[in-house]
Amino acid sequence: MKAMILAAGFGTRLKPITDSVPKALVPLAGKPMIEWIIDNLVSSGFSDIVVNVHHFSRMMKEYLSGITLPGAHIMISDESEKILDTGGALFRARQLLDDGYPFLVHNTDIFSDIDLKDLYDFHCRNGNDVTLAVRNRKTSRSLLIDRNGWLKGWRNNITGETILVSDTDVDLIPVAFSGIHVAGPSVFSMMGDREVFPLIPYYLRLAENYKVAVYFHNEGTWIDMGNLEGLKQAEVYLVMKKLAK
Repeated sequence: MKAMILAAGFGTRLKPITDSVPKALVPLAGKPMIEWIIDNLVSSGFSDIVVNVHHFSRMMKEYLSGITLPGAHIMISDESEKILDTGGALFRARQLLDDGYPFLVHNTDIFSDIDLKDLYDFHCRNGNDVTLAVRNRKTSRSLLIDRNGWLKGWRNNITGETILVSDTDVDLIPVAFSGIHVAGPSVFSMMGDREVFPLIPYYLRLAENYKVAVYFHNEGTWIDMGNLEGLKQAEVYLVMKKLAK
């Protein structure tokens, strides 16, 4: 199975650490943040892993070329010249990802114990085009779903800005995106030749005619490591877990 780790970002919420190192290589309990993600992907059966790079791209390439984890085949999607946002990143990497089967997409700054294989199997079993992992938690931006779990909109909970799928006329349920999802090759069909664009607005347009659903994982651990508080929380969690063994 294939997966992609979105790792090109500037890591501005982790400054000043990311003034000298890319976010993906920020140390976490003895190894780079991204290595925890790669380990989890490989142990879940995802052997072909694409990583996009931009911020400190040379440092990222050197690190990724040195990975010798058994079972891991690492491929680099190079955005050195221009960062492409999450949608553009997927489009740039399409030749590495599209073999006719679904693939998993994982933010590099998300730590969780979600069952990635179960998420993938859920996506395949239900014939979805996109399956977004979600939780019931406090967030500044919510996905809006109907009672059947289909994506129907998005809301900025601070400004009130709301985007709805065109045929939406029902009461919607707010949920928080977990930064992990599975997509099928059909996601490339409407991308056209755009270069820089975000994924969520694109998936909202896709949801008008395609099956864009959610997968709940309310149990277990989920941590946003993209800020200093979350990074510390993940560090404490991993240290305590090691001590408990």
